[in-house]
Amino acid sequence: MFVIKCKPFLLSILVPIFIGFLAGIIILPDIGIYSTLTLPPGSPPGFVFPIVWTALYILMGISSYGIFTSQSNFISISFWIYSFQLALNFFWPIIFFKSQLYLFAFIWLLILIACILLMIKIFTKVNKISAYLLIPYILWCIYAAYLNLGIVILN
Repeated sequence: MFVIKCKPFLLSILVPIFIGFLAGIIILPDIGIYSTLTLPPGSPPGFVFPIVWTALYILMGISSYGIFTSQSNFISISFWIYSFQLALNFFWPIIFFKSQLYLFAFIWLLILIACILLMIKIFTKVNKISAYLLIPYILWCIYAAYLNLGIVILN
């Protein structure tokens, strides 16, 4: 039987949300730059991003809970790859919005995507549901890479 322990479950969700919130606070004065850029086709309005990212952070948290409460030998490596991708995720908007280094942000995003793919591969060995919960995250990051590359080319 699958039992959810409330405090660890909530902490698992709150950690990525807090990291995203902190990055959001840091870039808040610079977020207006998005509306001044020439955007590639299929670009969403700016208000979509915080909604999508909040949902993705919740999925990340639920996914991590499934990993860190398992009895797997892969918990340690899972923790490190998860932490590393959270750090990559935290710094991307700062590089993009605060520093406006669009090409560097694109390269950073490609590294994040590779890290997420590795995380999914490792998570699959521990808990397949946790790995599947990351599919929207990888798809969104691939879409974000398209948007980022479009901004590099068009601006």
